[in-house]
Amino acid sequence: MDFFHQTFSGNTTRDWLTALAVAAAVFVALRIALAIVVNRLAALSRKTKTDWDDIIYHAIKETKFLILLAAAVYAGSLYLELSDTVDHRLSKTIVIVVWIQIGIWANAGFRSWLETYRERKLAKDASAAPVLTAAGYAGTIVLWSVVLLVVLDNLGIEITALLAGFGVGGIAIALALQNVLGDVFASLSIIFDKPFVIGDFLTLGEHQGTVQSIGLKTTRMRSLTGEELVFSNNDLLASRIRNYGRMAERRIVFTVGVTYQTPRSQLEKIPRIIREAIEEQEKTRFDRSHFKAYGDFAILFETAYYIVVPEYPVYMDIQQAINFRIHARFEEEGIQFAYPTQTVHLAKDPA
Repeated sequence: MDFFHQTFSGNTTRDWLTALAVAAAVFVALRIALAIVVNRLAALSRKTKTDWDDIIYHAIKETKFLILLAAAVYAGSLYLELSDTVDHRLSKTIVIVVWIQIGIWANAGFRSWLETYRERKLAKDASAAPVLTAAGYAGTIVLWSVVLLVVLDNLGIEITALLAGFGVGGIAIALALQNVLGDVFASLSIIFDKPFVIGDFLTLGEHQGTVQSIGLKTTRMRSLTGEELVFSNNDLLASRIRNYGRMAERRIVFTVGVTYQTPRSQLEKIPRIIREAIEEQEKTRFDRSHFKAYGDFAILFETAYYIVVPEYPVYMDIQQAINFRIHARFEEEGIQFAYPTQTVHLAKDPA
């Protein structure tokens, strides 16, 4: 019996054994409770289509052994008489462990949400990959920076001067990298505002090409002649962009000229001939065809129609078929196409 009444560090052996038993019981209970909660959340996440249960599941699943041990030690310490110094150090240690575990939970939840969002986003827009990756890194850095500052504060380190130093350093880095940061923010604007996506055909001044990739700093296009065009994102957004990838249909306007010797009876047939030539083609919608003007060496007819698909090769095939059909009908009707001519009238001087 004397063994249980022996004193160590201000507590009897009985107190130490009681604290140890309580700590062990709490640790085992927490392990069992954690396993039950994780299994229940896993089953729930498989049944539902919402994201929140998946996020909570992945966060709770990352509960570490150290936080369970810290909780058990704290529960056991309640049955002991500890000195102020030991109690203060134990409290600080447990708070630090708790904040580290909070950081692990938050990071796991953030990664789970980001991965779900990434899958949905990339299914619609593959160009979002680099920005989502950068957002993941940035979010992780910010999260652990906050945890680090809280831990340092609990250790008694003055973080005000540290934050001021980070602020000045951040401003200096931002000034040094302002062009790079401008391109990064421009890439975010491209991803979220979507002026174009991968696969769109763009015209930028004298340059034309299909978008191949959208990075954090540059966007790369493949020109019609095969070479790769590289534009910084900031310069790209400052340009006037013509995006043919968003074209739902194509409006075509063309002009046909016939000679001035063409009789009026044949001129009156021309709009109908052109209309029939257009309506014979699939994927077209006729708009108008008119005797537009008297040209320098031809009578001009202007025609407009729509192709209900945006592809350029389809447009060229249809326009070619229309031209062949108009040519054939003009041959049948004896209508002559005009070409540049000049008539010179010579007059004899009366003198």
